[in-house]
Amino acid sequence: MRRVLMLCSSTDGQTRRICERLSGQLRQAGDTVELVMVDEVGQVAPAGHDLVVVGARIRYGHHDPRIVDWVTRHAGALNTMPSAFFSVNIVARKAEKNRADTNPYVRKFLRRVPWRPTWVDVFAGKLNYPAYGPLDRRIIRFIMWMTRGPTQPDAVVEFTDWQRVEDFGRALGAPSLTPSGAAPPGPRRAPPRSARPSAPQNPASS
Repeated sequence: MRRVLMLCSSTDGQTRRICERLSGQLRQAGDTVELVMVDEVGQVAPAGHDLVVVGARIRYGHHDPRIVDWVTRHAGALNTMPSAFFSVNIVARKAEKNRADTNPYVRKFLRRVPWRPTWVDVFAGKLNYPAYGPLDRRIIRFIMWMTRGPTQPDAVVEFTDWQRVEDFGRALGAPSLTPSGAAPPGPRRAPPRSARPSAPQNPASS
């Protein structure tokens, strides 16, 4: 049984739902999972865990700086153990930007931090105008208008490919990432299934 630390940065709840789905899969596989939200990230460290998974949303083009700071501070430990990173952003709904090596936010994040995760992926988020505050709704609608996306003020569009999320969860539970035979950090890898969402680009997220 592995001890898994899963860190989650979520603004509107979609990244948290993805983290909860992955946590459930790992628990069903026999792992013990500690799901920690970004507000409490300063209270945890990789030590004492067999796998660290970090899920981070994009908001207006940026990952949460607390996630960036945490993985930078703990990069030395993270780079000696199995670890995974996934980003959640609406840009990933475009077929040409829904892979770790083609998504601009994932590429920027990995260039910025010294951490080299064993597994990396990206998932499309959710557009939920009714859940946004007035300012966020205006900004996101403007961005979507510029990129020819949904602008109806009551639109709720989920772009997340949940089958792809589950594929990622199965990959994290693979034998190659168990404590007894942990694979050393190597080339960034992601499950082969590619989501096929359609819609235009937008730097808002979940």
